[in-house]
Amino acid sequence: MLDDTLLDDPAALQRADRDRALLALAGAGARVRTALRLADAAGLDRLRPDGRPRAVLVAGHGSALTAGEILTALAGNAGLITTLPPTEAVAPRADRAGAPPAFTAGLGWQLPGWAGPLDLLVVSSADGGEPGLVSLAEQAYARGCAIAVTAPVGSPLAEAALQVRALPLPYVTSVLPEDEAPARPAAEPDLPAEDPAALWSHLTPLLALAQKIGITQLPYDALPAVADLLDATAVRCRPDAAAYTNPAKGLAARLAGTVPLLWAEGPIAGAVATRFAAQLAERAGRPALAGPLPQVLTAHRGMFTGQLGAGADPDDFFRDRVDEPDPLHLQVLLLRHVPGAPGGRPGAQPGGVPGVPDEVDGPVEVPEDDAGPRSFGVTRAHRLAGAHDVRLTEYATTRPDPLHALADLVALTDFAAVYLGLAAAQS
Repeated sequence: MLDDTLLDDPAALQRADRDRALLALAGAGARVRTALRLADAAGLDRLRPDGRPRAVLVAGHGSALTAGEILTALAGNAGLITTLPPTEAVAPRADRAGAPPAFTAGLGWQLPGWAGPLDLLVVSSADGGEPGLVSLAEQAYARGCAIAVTAPVGSPLAEAALQVRALPLPYVTSVLPEDEAPARPAAEPDLPAEDPAALWSHLTPLLALAQKIGITQLPYDALPAVADLLDATAVRCRPDAAAYTNPAKGLAARLAGTVPLLWAEGPIAGAVATRFAAQLAERAGRPALAGPLPQVLTAHRGMFTGQLGAGADPDDFFRDRVDEPDPLHLQVLLLRHVPGAPGGRPGAQPGGVPGVPDEVDGPVEVPEDDAGPRSFGVTRAHRLAGAHDVRLTEYATTRPDPLHALADLVALTDFAAVYLGLAAAQS
């Protein structure tokens, strides 16, 4: 059971945060600004594309693939976006110093058979040392594909980008000061934890490139505004903000001791739900199931009538439970993007809804008795949860721009995953 008083102890959170995940998330806005500046310096602002590519293939692993999925959600039907995850793994060779090689050094990627001169390959890596990605870039060059590479300056992948005439886009590494570097040894040295803010170092140059070649139709100032939104979320979700004013701490407390079902309405919320499930596993060590409405209702229906349902307790009601651990129950988290809702939030009516101030910035928790319009899928989700006494918490963002709505939700859920992991580690 989570002791939620730990969430209101900034000193305890700082001690538990040995790899400085909260500090990394707080610097996400700075990463976006730096990535935009470096992309322009690398020549993106001088790029004059001759039409749009037939398809954009995004290759990498971890957050690099998440960035590709987000681009798919933002592009809609404007273009074909395909993510290329690794397809094989071999035992990597140790380096000359004898250090254990990273597992990712043995990953391999394969270019689809149909890829050719009409297509664009975007390779993105936080390390830049994966031979498999270098080989993939060489495959694409041999087939005549246009290539862009996001990798740290001086890495093998960045050097290979010059050989295959790719557009080099520098990867922005962590902004942590040297004395704040993580000191905790990795439990699995060849499977190190990913930087929680790495997504923005992958996503920013990818979206800037997509905007340049006409895959997305974002406002000209959309990406710089994302940096401001991330900064604002970092202030709201800072460690010394009390749990009742910190939305990320509140969300973490709700998910403690539960099996989260992350449901999403629409492609933007769907990308966030998938990202949140990965972050809960990575940062909090918690399993979570994510899926889009309406198909998730049939996919997860059986869990409500099983042992995790709130009403599933066939044993003696009067038995002594003092020495038993608290049972796990389901918790549905419904994420929505509701652009243009009156009053700045779903279901807002003239005069407002009690308990939700009109000036709230960022995603808001929608009251259970909200009378605003809902799709049938959302209505059925509430009815399914209510029929089985499963708690459903709904968060919605009303920002009209899809990218800003996504940034709002990702920032909130990233902080929540880190807080849940830190508090659980101290319990």
